[in-house]
Amino acid sequence: MRCKGKNWMEMIKFFSSHPGFDRVLDKVTFVSAVPGKMICEMKVEEQHTNKLGTLHGGMTATLVDCISTFALMCTERGLPGVSVDMNITYMSPAKIGDDIVITAHILKQGKTLAFASVDLTNKATGKLIAQGRHTKHLGN
Repeated sequence: MRCKGKNWMEMIKFFSSHPGFDRVLDKVTFVSAVPGKMICEMKVEEQHTNKLGTLHGGMTATLVDCISTFALMCTERGLPGVSVDMNITYMSPAKIGDDIVITAHILKQGKTLAFASVDLTNKATGKLIAQGRHTKHLGN
């Protein structure tokens, strides 16, 4: 099966340790994965925030993008796909020091498209911070 915990921890470390944009994942911790679902956590630090000291919208978008892609790779086909559409609804702020939980679900995977939903919640309160939807093209 493609969802062995050690493999996912190594993959997240691999992506976050390279000089590309994915290095912003260096503070993301893998929690669990089953086919089509992945859960990660992250403590919000100053480097993740905007001028108001809350989780930056771009960082939220990156988490939706990357964690949903990892969940997609945790399916039978195991393909990352290419982003076609992504939208995010921001519902409440996450402040420096807050622990957040990022939960990605693959809603549907067809021949050429996959659809994912990602919830970012405050670990202490359970309050929804943001919800994202991500559509990916899987090829032919």
